[in-house]
Amino acid sequence: MREDDDFLRLDLQVCFPLYAASNLFSRLYRPVLAKLGLTYPQYLVMLVLWEQAPQSVGTLGERLHLDSGTLTPLLKRMAAAGLVTRQRDATDERRVLVGLTEQGEALRDAARDVPLTLVSGLALSPGDLTELRATVQHLVGVLAAAEATIAAS
Repeated sequence: MREDDDFLRLDLQVCFPLYAASNLFSRLYRPVLAKLGLTYPQYLVMLVLWEQAPQSVGTLGERLHLDSGTLTPLLKRMAAAGLVTRQRDATDERRVLVGLTEQGEALRDAARDVPLTLVSGLALSPGDLTELRATVQHLVGVLAAAEATIAAS
């Protein structure tokens, strides 16, 4: 084995445990969100809209780190399900604004227990969760900055 082959070992990759954790989180969320009729990406959209609606598709994409090619079909499915509205901005026809329907707003009450349900199944203290969230948020910022740098070059 060559010395530089060590870089190709799975257990030395930073990206793999993050990928595995993301997949495992998705699997934990799936049965809880299925009761609400949501997928995890749809849940994330709803979280943003429950904070403030309407939002432009561009703003949703920035908040969720999703491109419009991923977000637009997702939003179309959510509109077809009666959760969100999609309409052109009256002041700028190029922008699409996404809002909540009454059904989407009402779903908020049913979703209140989702975070607690998931956290209760984790063997982490509240302090550990806070520290982990801060660390991962920092990593997201570092990765977003790296992506912007690479895109600019």
